[in-house]
Amino acid sequence: MTDSPILKISGLRAKVAEEDLEILKGVDLELRAGEIHAIMGPNASGKSTLAKIVAGHPGYEVTGGSIRYRDRDLLELEPDERSRAGVFMAFQYPVEIPGVSIANFLRTALQARLDEGEELDLFDFQDRLLERMDLLDMEPAFAERPVNEGFSGGEKKRNEILQMAVLEPMLALMDETDSGLDIDALQVVASGVNKLKSERPEMAVLLITHYQRLLNFIRPDVVHVMVDGQIARTGGPEVALELEAGGYATYREAEAAV
Repeated sequence: MTDSPILKISGLRAKVAEEDLEILKGVDLELRAGEIHAIMGPNASGKSTLAKIVAGHPGYEVTGGSIRYRDRDLLELEPDERSRAGVFMAFQYPVEIPGVSIANFLRTALQARLDEGEELDLFDFQDRLLERMDLLDMEPAFAERPVNEGFSGGEKKRNEILQMAVLEPMLALMDETDSGLDIDALQVVASGVNKLKSERPEMAVLLITHYQRLLNFIRPDVVHVMVDGQIARTGGPEVALELEAGGYATYREAEAAV
């Protein structure tokens, strides 16, 4: 682990694009290589918006502040440039791509990272894909299925973890990965994340979640509470346990009193 932040967010303010609706109202956050940070908070607090802005979602407009990623101005990079630089996002609601197999999708993603004129070796890719699937205890036939078409919620999330395993990001943004999962599917997904972290300890992870249950399986180094577009509290794993016991009532009351 290094002391320099892999991600440094300073005074970030943002709104819905082309609307006068501010969502982030001055967010400060530092995430170092190897760390796992969890962001918890009630609905509409800005958690998912923050992750989407880091990834480069065009539906939001940054109106103030900065985001530095590995000492680069992340806001100057297009979404595909951020991906090639090592930023990955696992979506809360992964989209279906009928007619495109998972294997072809991943091969295309890896090809896009190469320099112009350079070709991805098909056999090297196949070996890499099978090795990643073996690490995650996945059957090879899974990679031949169309991306997310007809998948259960658990299968969609496992596919996100497979993408993360193949692409090997430096920064993984996980937007409510536990949403809609039963306990068995949650354990499978968490096991995959933990295996990847064990293999690549330098990878940083930012988890967006409503509930403490995910953090029973993926232990965070730091927990942030986001309320009304700002980080209201930062602490250790005990913060998640406090929220599980008492909910967000204290934070809502403080917000209402402002």
